[in-house]
Amino acid sequence: MLSEKYTPLAYRIAFANLQGMGVDLARKLLDVVGDEQQFFAMSEKELRGLTHGRSKIYRDDYRRDCLEKAVKEESFVREHNIAATYYTDEAYPRRLLEAPDAPALVFSLGRCNLESAHVVSVVGTRHATQYGIRFCDTLIGELAQCLPDLVVVSGLAYGIDIAAHRAALKHHVPTVAVLPRGLNHIYPAMHRNDAVAIVKQGGMLLTDYTSQDTVQKGNFLARNRIVAALSDCTVIVESAGSGGALVTASLAMSYNRDVMAVPGRCGDEFSTGCNKLIATNKAALVASADDLLAAMRWEGAKQESRQPDLFPELTKEEQAVIDVIRDHGEIHINTLADTLSLPVYKLMSVLVELDCKKLIATLPGCRYTIA
Repeated sequence: MLSEKYTPLAYRIAFANLQGMGVDLARKLLDVVGDEQQFFAMSEKELRGLTHGRSKIYRDDYRRDCLEKAVKEESFVREHNIAATYYTDEAYPRRLLEAPDAPALVFSLGRCNLESAHVVSVVGTRHATQYGIRFCDTLIGELAQCLPDLVVVSGLAYGIDIAAHRAALKHHVPTVAVLPRGLNHIYPAMHRNDAVAIVKQGGMLLTDYTSQDTVQKGNFLARNRIVAALSDCTVIVESAGSGGALVTASLAMSYNRDVMAVPGRCGDEFSTGCNKLIATNKAALVASADDLLAAMRWEGAKQESRQPDLFPELTKEEQAVIDVIRDHGEIHINTLADTLSLPVYKLMSVLVELDCKKLIATLPGCRYTIA
């Protein structure tokens, strides 16, 4: 028998991180053994006799190692004010719990309402085009105007994912970033500032990985199940003929979620997947917020139209940034900072203002161009 020196949270963390553990398996095991502490208190022989299982999760040494790792994780969670939400907790996301392969426990930073009435996942290729980036901005901006309780979910990856998060931040929509590793490292590191902004603006960072887990290739596809399950519908903005976005679409369909895809020109590499989803009736065509609202049968609040400011006033620094970007066509933020002799942190605030005024557009890899 293992020692009983651990806290209830440590037992839950250890149990949730047993190999192959998910909500369905957790329920089945606990129906037999009683609770998490009992699972770790029983001997290997007792557990195998009760469950008739051969998995390594019953081994004494394996379970002891899981508990020791859980103690370290509990310390990390408490030190950084991270929420560890178990599948039996009232705060566990209702939509996620409906997925048969949902994680038994998730870690989160931020206070986003995951029970909001309208939750939309927006995903796509890492190699987003200007067409895809602008569509994200337009779609989320239009939805924000008519759905005051909107939440946008994505994976913080390059391309369409980060474009969706940035559009949500720009339009003051809470956004959830589902990460492929623990909350001790933001992945990719280039999106760390975006992650900070997400939490500050009422969004959330969420993962089922601990701070001790390393990034594995399978983490990215596993992450997609949470992106799909957290939402009422998944919008694929751009995708090649194969890739993670199409996996997310398949997962969403398996969870009985609505899937929508943005059409693109025939022959465009990163429209192939979307066009195929639409052609095979696996996804509804969405070209605007109205299409999404109609497909979901959501009634949006009517908004008064406002004439856009065609000639917004610019500060001296904003005009200087515009001039340099226009001269280069497109430019990396570090080059822009060097050219203007501005620290990056100060330049970022100017870029955000220009983006909000729709005068510049953000490209993958921290590059900027005139909108």
